[in-house]
Amino acid sequence: MIGRLRGTLLEKQPPEILIEVNGIGYEVSMPMNCIYELPDLGEEAVIYTHFVVREDAQLLYGFNTTVERALFREVIKANGVGPKLGLSILSGMTATQFVDSVEREDISTLVKIPGVGKKTAERLVIEMRDRLKNWHAFDLFTPHADAAAKRASSGTDTVVAASSNPKDEATSALVALGYKAAQAEKVVKQVAQDGMSCEAIIREALRSMV
Repeated sequence: MIGRLRGTLLEKQPPEILIEVNGIGYEVSMPMNCIYELPDLGEEAVIYTHFVVREDAQLLYGFNTTVERALFREVIKANGVGPKLGLSILSGMTATQFVDSVEREDISTLVKIPGVGKKTAERLVIEMRDRLKNWHAFDLFTPHADAAAKRASSGTDTVVAASSNPKDEATSALVALGYKAAQAEKVVKQVAQDGMSCEAIIREALRSMV
């Protein structure tokens, strides 16, 4: 079981990254709120992982802290919530927002996340409110917020090769998270501005939809 990776960050293609450890490249799916906090390409990164084995695939889900991973593991314990939906949930809002939504039984906010209908949102609230009672005190997804904000504001977020189209990459990332293609294209068009990185576009797009 793979629980932690430490190596060189080679690619960011949200919601996936590629990290090289001792000559081996690992593809890891991460919530967008974790990808925002990663260092630039070529720098060392430490990723805490959740390993999923299926009949047709072996998948890694990654997080910047063990607390983030613990919350993900709590989320996917809910009936009808698998790792892919858990990834969408923790990409569509910060961990603190998710915990607050569960505590306040805010179904209307939860159903804005792709793949979360009313019944799923109600199950999340019912099954998780007791388990998450002590989580609200933590701002779980901002361990490096100052550095991430600085990169985003300067437009220097390095996500993919410079030849890539940030709008297209952002749209593809949103579709991978479960949003419909038409919805993703529309919101990217609304929020994207000249000079914005893919990462910044995704951040603003997710913010506008929740």
